Amino acid sequence: MNDMRPSALPPIAGYHPTTMIDWPGRLAAIVFLPRCNLRCPFCHAGPLLADPVETIPLEGILEHIASRGGWIDGVVICGGEPTLWESLPALCETFRRAGLAVKLDTNGTRPECLADLVEAGLLQAVAMDLKAPPDERYHEACGTTVDLDAVGRSIDFLMAGRVEYEFRTTLCPAFVGEDEIRAMGPRIAGARRWVLQRFEPAGALDPALRTVRPYDLPTMESLAEIGRQYVASCLLRGQPNTQPVSSGGK
Repeated sequence: MNDMRPSALPPIAGYHPTTMIDWPGRLAAIVFLPRCNLRCPFCHAGPLLADPVETIPLEGILEHIASRGGWIDGVVICGGEPTLWESLPALCETFRRAGLAVKLDTNGTRPECLADLVEAGLLQAVAMDLKAPPDERYHEACGTTVDLDAVGRSIDFLMAGRVEYEFRTTLCPAFVGEDEIRAMGPRIAGARRWVLQRFEPAGALDPALRTVRPYDLPTMESLAEIGRQYVASCLLRGQPNTQPVSSGGK
């Protein structure tokens, strides 16, 4: 097993060599870091919540990316929640030295870490999850009590425009519907992009959600139309439509 002491680089629990969806405009690879401070019932990344039994050597990932002859121009770091790792800056620096742009996927609960990474020039893009409206519904969607002030600081930091960013919301019918989109929209009004993702019941952390039927495309489109009242570029992502869909904005 790879060294998982605090001084070591974060362990990499998963690697996906190519994505054209997770970072619009770039052909990127994805690395998955373990551990998360939330327990969202609809999460389908349950295996990443704890430390992995086996990890993927970073050297092998860098070699594989290099072998693609420059086709891969970015790396998405996701989890889990990557900002829980004190050595995340060192991992970002490693990718930057390899000539790769870095995008971070985060739940926004550690705004100081997010700001430090951006201000150090280690991130070129950020995707932040918005789980629900900023009230008791947020705690329910996260499966634990959340510091909503910290989440709000991350929102404000990103909306200040210091880095490319998007907000993302998973359309789990048990937690997000028309009322929730209307309640969330004002908090991020004027944001660059808001992506509404289709809920995938397979492997949901809460077994009770594994039989919940995801919204169909017309319902997702209607929720996106509501979202566009606040964020012009409110897009859909995920099956049954794998490409972003928009009738307004970019």
